[in-house]
Amino acid sequence: MENSPLISLPLDWSGDNPGIYLKDTADGPYRTLMVWFRIAVSRHGVGHAVVLFEDPTRAAAWPDVANLCLTDNVPLAQDLVARFCTKFGVFQKAAAFDALRYVALDGHEASGDNVRSSRVVARGSGIELDLAWNDLGTPFAADVPPTLSATGQHRMLSVFVESRDASITVNGRRLPGRPFPRPFLGRTMSSAFLAFSESWLRDKA
Repeated sequence: MENSPLISLPLDWSGDNPGIYLKDTADGPYRTLMVWFRIAVSRHGVGHAVVLFEDPTRAAAWPDVANLCLTDNVPLAQDLVARFCTKFGVFQKAAAFDALRYVALDGHEASGDNVRSSRVVARGSGIELDLAWNDLGTPFAADVPPTLSATGQHRMLSVFVESRDASITVNGRRLPGRPFPRPFLGRTMSSAFLAFSESWLRDKA
């Protein structure tokens, strides 16, 4: 009997999950981290959340520093932070989580063709974030088993597109740093990327 094309694992969430991780030098630490969640399906419903750490090493929050989570669904954002974002490799042990502030997302616009460029502009109370991905690469699909996934407890399916030129702008101020190549699932990929149709399935084992 042929294997079923269906995957019989419980789904935690599915959506898009691009990120931008910036450094000053190839061998230096990440100085700015950003991940954008556009969730289509989850136990907390639909929603958006952008986790931005202008300084991951600093336990301080907006408006003192652009460390914040801008969201239109706080329970969803809190779940994503607690069970996923804190386990993403570059975010692990970031002091900024200790003072993370959730700010209401008033609206956002997405643009670009996802072939050459992509852009998201998100706005909240007193803040506008402009996230840009340029010089995009060739899309590739990944089926990541729990042993290789960030949580160690999920199978993760996604389509990735690297961006060799990306930026984060806060209220007209471009944050310093740029993306650099990094090891990723047995290949090299930029630390700025698009991630489409990302689905996290709980491993029954």
